[in-house]
Amino acid sequence: MDIKTARRSVGWTQKSAARYNQLQTAPTSRRVCTYWLEGKCNWNPCRFLHDASLPCSVYHRAAKLSSYIPGDCPGKDPETGVVNSANSTSRDTGDLSTENNPQKPQEKVCHYWISGNCVKGDACPFLHLWFHGVDFAQLAKLEGHRKGVSGIALPAGSTKLYSGSKDGTVRIWDCHTGQCDQVINLGGEVGCFTSEGPWVFVGMPNKVKAWNIQSGASYDISGPVGQVHAMEVGNNMLFAGGQDGTILVWKGVSEADPFQMAAPLRGHTKGVVSLTVGRNRLYSGSIDQTIRVWDLHTLECVQELVGHTDVVMSLLCWDEYLLSCSLDQTLKVWGATKGGSLEVVYTHHVDHGLLALAGMSDAGGKPVLLCACIDSTVRLYELPSFTERGKIFSRREFRTLQTAPGGLFFTGDAAGMLTVWNWLDLPKSQQEEVPDLMESC
Repeated sequence: MDIKTARRSVGWTQKSAARYNQLQTAPTSRRVCTYWLEGKCNWNPCRFLHDASLPCSVYHRAAKLSSYIPGDCPGKDPETGVVNSANSTSRDTGDLSTENNPQKPQEKVCHYWISGNCVKGDACPFLHLWFHGVDFAQLAKLEGHRKGVSGIALPAGSTKLYSGSKDGTVRIWDCHTGQCDQVINLGGEVGCFTSEGPWVFVGMPNKVKAWNIQSGASYDISGPVGQVHAMEVGNNMLFAGGQDGTILVWKGVSEADPFQMAAPLRGHTKGVVSLTVGRNRLYSGSIDQTIRVWDLHTLECVQELVGHTDVVMSLLCWDEYLLSCSLDQTLKVWGATKGGSLEVVYTHHVDHGLLALAGMSDAGGKPVLLCACIDSTVRLYELPSFTERGKIFSRREFRTLQTAPGGLFFTGDAAGMLTVWNWLDLPKSQQEEVPDLMESC
């Protein structure tokens, strides 16, 4: 992908600088103002110091204290809160106390740097990077959406990347230049995206919009109730989850009538927010905290999976397993029993709610799981060990993840930032013939 990495300067925000210049009275305390460090101090004058020439130890103590501040919640403005994504660790590693499991400072992102207010520069012991890891890199940042990115699609054989946002627009990006070629105003919030062959599907309030990027045909498919947050294509059928708990089904009959509605799938008592297809099954996750398994041939529910205690946000097939993540701060791995039903075989715990999953292989062919957390990070785990391969940071939580051929993957966050990443090529001496286990199960 011939997109150059976008560079952004780091420094004081204009608002922070203006507040600093407005000080008229000498402070009465020798302590540094922690609110000023974060660019949030509204006092003029302030009794604490607003002085960038203070010893580094003062700022180090302030940064140490800030690590105890709770992380951001969804929708929180970065100017009014502290992002401290490094507090998340897996409970499976044992005691979470810092005495038993101290973390290296360089594995944490500097939340003052994220806010544009770190005064330590190269002397800061924390990361001044948007990611931590050695086997992947940021390729480009694509800016334009005014609200959260809620869907990303790269249709097979296309040189265009499609992104949808809660700002009601779809942006079409040139994969070679990184430029936005077209902005389509849909007049309604985009809830999700998916693509299959030449088709791009957009989930919207009370409808699904379909485009054929080869023929230029466009359809408005009515039927859903409320915002469509999840879609999937399987067995020549399009599935869309509605806010009323119903999964609508359209069959591709002919070119003249490509979307013929079939019988809806009912069973969930609340909205359906996640769907995936694998092994002749459709899996659906809901706000009702359950996962339902549907036979793709009969369109009947064959099993209800109970185990999560909050919304099931995302589902993914890996090898013969089903992976599910939830706001209950767990990622569950479901495996088949001798009788063919699914049960939990492993539960991975984190310290934050989970929002999205995606799977792919790295440059060496090893399977990697991408996991978006509510603390504005994406964790990269190697499967099946769940060894952490790295982290990606953002000012706001990541809403959507998407993978693509050639080692590319994409992240979209709640601030409207779409970022392109790629796995770095390994030396031939390190390359192994490892089967691709991230294919649909």
